[in-house]
Amino acid sequence: MPHLSRRARRAVLVVHVAVSVGWLGLTLGLLALSITGYTAAPDTAAAAYRAMKIFGDWLVPPVALGSLVSGLVLSLGTAWGLARHHWVRVKFWLTLSTVLLSVFALRPGINRLAAQAAAGSPAPDIGLLVAPAVATATYFFLTAISVLKPWGPTRRGRRLRHRGRSQSAQAHGRAR
Repeated sequence: MPHLSRRARRAVLVVHVAVSVGWLGLTLGLLALSITGYTAAPDTAAAAYRAMKIFGDWLVPPVALGSLVSGLVLSLGTAWGLARHHWVRVKFWLTLSTVLLSVFALRPGINRLAAQAAAGSPAPDIGLLVAPAVATATYFFLTAISVLKPWGPTRRGRRLRHRGRSQSAQAHGRAR
């Protein structure tokens, strides 16, 4: 994939940051609702679980996929690459894992509790308390490594950087 133009890169970066921060906020909202559902009276718990279903059905899938896709576009369309830096690889695999867990584990659990709430018998589920807590911690971690960019380049990244420097030096030598 060719590198994005400066304008395109900045636009995708804004989308990626906005969607990713939105996913973090969404997860914090799910955590607050799950705490409420776990600790509140049955009628309040039922309302919390119904609200979680709205978030899970309408917000979680597009926001999660938006974060994954915009991150892939940034990594493949910029010098960061997908396999050139350890922190990018960690972000990719954690994001992919959390997208899959959100869609295939979290949503079915929310749907089950929302159905119980609609039937008038919501039963608190510790799993739906733990999942948003772990997701929130994961997204904070992903945010931190996006800012700090730890761990340096991968072996492939070092090789590509070295090759780029060699080609640049050769081109500079010919220009003299």
